Amino acid sequence: MNRTIGFIGCGNIAKSLIAGIIKSGVVERNQVIASNRSTPSLQEMEEQYGIETTTNNIEVAKKADFLFLTVTSDSYEVVINEIKESVQPNAVIILVAAGESIQKNEHRFAKPVKLVKAMPNTPTMVNEGVTGIAVNQFVTESDLEETKALFESFGRVELVDESLMDVVTAVGGSSPAFTYMFIEALADGAVMYGMPRKQAYVFAAQAVLGAAKMMLETNIHPAELKDSVCSPGGTTIESVARLEERGLRSAVIEAVKVNVEKAKQIHG
Repeated sequence: MNRTIGFIGCGNIAKSLIAGIIKSGVVERNQVIASNRSTPSLQEMEEQYGIETTTNNIEVAKKADFLFLTVTSDSYEVVINEIKESVQPNAVIILVAAGESIQKNEHRFAKPVKLVKAMPNTPTMVNEGVTGIAVNQFVTESDLEETKALFESFGRVELVDESLMDVVTAVGGSSPAFTYMFIEALADGAVMYGMPRKQAYVFAAQAVLGAAKMMLETNIHPAELKDSVCSPGGTTIESVARLEERGLRSAVIEAVKVNVEKAKQIHG
């Protein structure tokens, strides 16, 4: 892809995205530029990935064909006021912050701009991310294909209606935290019966990875895959019954519910 990719803000999500883009090879290192107020994060990214860095947001805005706004939501208004006269006319601006709607930021730019609302997750760092994107009317089919190619370089991407972005936040953005808790608990159970902790983490994490990959690659319903592991009168169905008894499903559904509701509060 012969495009310059810019990042304003270099926090954890930006680092994950930059890592994914660089590792995938979709663009060269010299095609990525990032800005940040503090220099330690920039030095880390420059040393680790060999990208161009600066403390000047306007410099990034002038160069970027695809401009990721990876600052916190409370900084959006200030940053957009700073850069809105400097962005390239055909630049695709990608909003990566909870609570930042397309309409709100169209008003901030106060002119026709190509906006993409994106919600990636941190596994982009290991090329296993999933990203939900929504676009405004100024994004062309060509723009959309190139945007999808960027996100597909480090995982899967789904085009969704913007009204579903709060759900994407829960089931995609936040859910790795839930999954890490499950992996940790599964490993704790193994440790309780004598398995070394490091080995228990490998078993638990690989089992989760393999199960997810099996579902995605076979397109078999998760309930059917679960049933295939549960032999009559066996150990697995006994464990499944205990998980049901302790409310695993309802706890997860409730976690998604409070996540979506919190995201809606952030929107105001």
